[in-house]
Amino acid sequence: MENCRGVVVASAIFNDYDKIRQPMGLGAGTLATACFFMFVDDATRRVLARHGILTVAQDASGGGGAGTVGAWRVVTLRAGELPYESPAMNGVVAKHLLHRLFPNARFSVWVDAKMQLTADPLLLVHALLVGRGADMAVSRHPFNVHTVEEAVATARWRKWGDVEAVRAQMETYCANGLQPWSPSKLPYPSDVPDTAIIIRRHGLASDLFSCLLFNELEAFNPRDQLAFAYVRDQMSPKVNINMFEVEVFEHIAVEYRHNLKPDARGGGKQGVTRMASSRDITGSSCERHLLKMWGESAE
Repeated sequence: MENCRGVVVASAIFNDYDKIRQPMGLGAGTLATACFFMFVDDATRRVLARHGILTVAQDASGGGGAGTVGAWRVVTLRAGELPYESPAMNGVVAKHLLHRLFPNARFSVWVDAKMQLTADPLLLVHALLVGRGADMAVSRHPFNVHTVEEAVATARWRKWGDVEAVRAQMETYCANGLQPWSPSKLPYPSDVPDTAIIIRRHGLASDLFSCLLFNELEAFNPRDQLAFAYVRDQMSPKVNINMFEVEVFEHIAVEYRHNLKPDARGGGKQGVTRMASSRDITGSSCERHLLKMWGESAE
């Protein structure tokens, strides 16, 4: 990993939640230029081995195993080596701390395991990052624009089971200055990204943003779309983020469903999961925020 000095393309599968999908559209020299790393846990490795996809041999030190599947170098993280009990939080480590895992890489392309990359990552770095002079490139969300809007959707669709914790997170952000998206936030066209693909230039601004975002995810929950705008707007100096259009996202990747799992409804307190309701708004410190978001505020 320390020998990866150019572009690293990374993904992760924990708890056998996805399949290994091979990147498409690679240039003739891309595999020799870019590093492709897929991180998996023991549960995923066992399934891959059972299907004959991967045979993992222990290394000489008795640590994790490694192998290759197509373009991906698959690295197995043993149960005792994982920092969190939650598979989602373990995935966040690989997703947002690539500059720590690959300290000599200049650029990184994160690809959620549910995505299949259909464009050369070197082209993505050039077109969406270097050519735009950006620190980071990420797609805007196809539907939601405001953070609290995304929080309500998170609760309503049970993307995270603990609604009270999501409310407490939004209360904290609103109390500390989070505002709805407005033209004053341009050139950021939205407060909600689609973080299934993240392209980063490893440097001071991007690394700091990713570390600050990781701190929020560790403090609240691994739903990075909820903390994204709060961290971005609080940072000074600002990080240069190219939030590209959804149509671009659809041309560079294909999205698949996760593997079906019994009782797989997101994280948190699954036994007390409930749907979001109007009481999550009334009397909240975010109420003024929501009125402005819906254009009903007298301000």
